[in-house]
Amino acid sequence: MIEKIIFNVIAIALFTVIFLKLIKKNDTSYIVVLGIEFIGIAINFVELLLSKPLALFIRIIMYLFSVILPLLLILMERFKNVNFGELYCIALASIFEKAGNHEVAKSMVLKYLDKNKNSYRINKLLGAMYEKEENYDASISAYRKAVDLNRKDMETYYKLAVVLNKDKQNDEAESIIQDIMRQNPGEEKCINLLCDIYFEQEKYKDAISVCMSALRYHPGSYDLYYNVAMAYTLINDFQHAKEFYEKAAEINSMAYNAKLNLGQIALMYGDLDEAEKYFRESMKKNELEVGSYYYLSQIALLKGDEDKAKNYMNVAVQLDSKVYDLMKKDPIFMPIREKVEPPPKAIEEKVEEIEKIEEAEEKLNKQNAQENINKQNEEESINERKVNEKRNKKNKFNKESDKKAKISKRERKVNKHLARTCILMESLSREDLLKTKEMQEKQAGYEEKQKEQ
Repeated sequence: MIEKIIFNVIAIALFTVIFLKLIKKNDTSYIVVLGIEFIGIAINFVELLLSKPLALFIRIIMYLFSVILPLLLILMERFKNVNFGELYCIALASIFEKAGNHEVAKSMVLKYLDKNKNSYRINKLLGAMYEKEENYDASISAYRKAVDLNRKDMETYYKLAVVLNKDKQNDEAESIIQDIMRQNPGEEKCINLLCDIYFEQEKYKDAISVCMSALRYHPGSYDLYYNVAMAYTLINDFQHAKEFYEKAAEINSMAYNAKLNLGQIALMYGDLDEAEKYFRESMKKNELEVGSYYYLSQIALLKGDEDKAKNYMNVAVQLDSKVYDLMKKDPIFMPIREKVEPPPKAIEEKVEEIEKIEEAEEKLNKQNAQENINKQNEEESINERKVNEKRNKKNKFNKESDKKAKISKRERKVNKHLARTCILMESLSREDLLKTKEMQEKQAGYEEKQKEQ
């Protein structure tokens, strides 16, 4: 009986405190807590009516709902500066977001901000929502507000720089990244973003400087060595580029991109055997097969084996029909132009045809669905759900592929530069190429001695 009295006193006291919070803050989210408490108190009332103890599991739920949860909430708000209304809004908005109701989630966040404009966490969440929508101006504004409210949150500060970079406001993004790196010089994601900015602005020497400084903190980083190598490639310092590609390949034996670039540099200098070795290794990565077969065909021609060159080129054309046009334009492939089989219908065209068929079927399905809908409200609800599902799928794909897309864009730029350089250097004799290589090696050796002194 004493236990029941103590329980009722504590439960009613906690219920009263939560109710007063609801009145004082005018925050309807506390109704959820009151509802949970009421369930616990109701279970206790049922136990009193039955005049016998309930099962242990039910009694645990009773104490959890009536005493433990509300008490934890009060203590967290008192000592940890946690706002239940804010956490409740974030949790509910996240659930709706995952369920595909993006607009509902965003409207909840905006509604909360109407009453609590200085909520750091909600502004941060809103910034992420606008970023997914690619509404960069609104995202920047929300992230700025979050950063102003919590200067210690370097993660949000970094996200602000990311969105500024996406919005082509690179000067401010660079300033923020440098500010973060003054506090944490070895932050890899900041280094990578700064490299992205410098590559976009064609400040390749600045990118080299940043990566070389970062190597003191991450001496075994494949990405840093690879970034330095790509930057050297784009300023036509192929000797240093080769050195750093080789270091990257030593760190990661699966670094087939680095090996493809090494093959192109070796081909430039006429080292056909070395180039062939690197191209064969780079073929192990499916995405690089086309380029590898293309260059192996070129090497076979330089070695006088037209049959092998033709076979390599046929494989490259089968993998990517665009290679056929490149082969037609490059004079080095003149001996095998007529022997290479024209490409089959491009995969891209087949994909477009399939997409058109699917679009037509989708339109037909929509028309049939609309005929069966009797109420306008139901129709609007279905359409809204479909739009949200498509948006969420797109956002998910963008999120998963964003980082890869940035890296591949940088690599494509380097590969195109190397390809153009290879074509320009085709007119030079083997002797000229070797002399150029010797001069660069001597220059590199001289620079090393200068550094040692």
